[in-house]
Formats: sequence, structure tokens, C-alpha cells
Amino acid sequence: MVKTIAKAGANLVALAIMFPFAALSGFGRVAVLFQFFAQMVALVPGLPGDYLRVCYYAMTITKCPLSSRISFGSFFAQSAVTIERAVYIGAYCVIAKCHIGERTQIASHVQIFGGRQHARAEDGGILPSDERAFTSITIGKDCWLGASAIVMADVGSGTTIGAGAVVTHPIPPNVVAVGNPARAIKGATA
Repeated sequence: MVKTIAKAGANLVALAIMFPFAALSGFGRVAVLFQFFAQMVALVPGLPGDYLRVCYYAMTITKCPLSSRISFGSFFAQSAVTIERAVYIGAYCVIAKCHIGERTQIASHVQIFGGRQHARAEDGGILPSDERAFTSITIGKDCWLGASAIVMADVGSGTTIGAGAVVTHPIPPNVVAVGNPARAIKGATA
């Protein structure tokens, strides 16, 4: 009970500290300010930083319960992110438009972003990114994404993505997927 009260108090303090930053970012609607403050709060170390990050995102992204944890150096590149309860995100992750299911754990250095972020012009040059074309990625509940995985497609619930895997096509539920490109090696028929 004392631990629960202490966590609630820490969340209240962190919410009060982060409220001005969330308000300045239009509660996630002003992209350039959202990204600025997201990168700023990513650099606050230790347990206080974990509380500040979750509280900032609770006010600026689509959904972020205070029961989640976001570690040092990790930030969301866009505010169109939904995090369900009890999600853990390790250090130095970069996450774009996605939905992360409850109890999913993400190791350090993971990147989650949709494909088609930059189109090419007729002459072959790269065009600027267009956020309207970004694909939203869905990570199911109870997943584990290993260190340095790159996720560019949906991952089914209960799935483990191995360290360093590159997910370029949807991965079914309840499998272990590894490699580049990632493929199921255990669980459902690969």
C-alpha cells in the first residue's frame, strides 16, 4: 500500500512538471514542439526520467497509461501512438505511429516505424516525408521485441521477435520470429 501511494505521488509530481511542456506542444498536436519536448524528456536519467516520460506521453499521445515504463533515450517520433497498460519500453528506442498491446516488452535500441516513409520522384530523388502516408504498426499484447529489432509490419499477440530481427511483413501470433527479413521459426507453421 505504501508503494502504491508513493507511485501515485510520484506520478502527480511528474504530471505537474510535464503539464507546461504538454500544453506548449498542443497536447501532441503541434508536431515540431511535440518532438522537441519528446527528445528533451528522453534525456532525463534514472527513475525520475521514467516517470517524467510516461507522464508527458500520457498527456500528448493517443493513449499511454501511467502503468507503463519508458526508459532513458527512448522517444516517440509522432503523437499517433497508442500504448496499452503495463508496457515496458527499453532504452534508446525510436517509435513512430503504432499501437502496442498490453504487457508487451520492448528491449533496448528497437525501432518501430511503418514503411513508405519516403517516396521517390520521377527522377529517382527522395521526396520529403509525408506523415499522411505513414503506416500504423500494430504490436499485439504479450509480445517480446528483442534488442535492436526493426519493426516495419504488424506483430501478432504472444509473439517473440528475436534480437536484431527486421520485420518487413506481418508476423502471426504466438510464434518466435528471427532474421532479416524476420521469419517464424517456432510456433505456427512458418
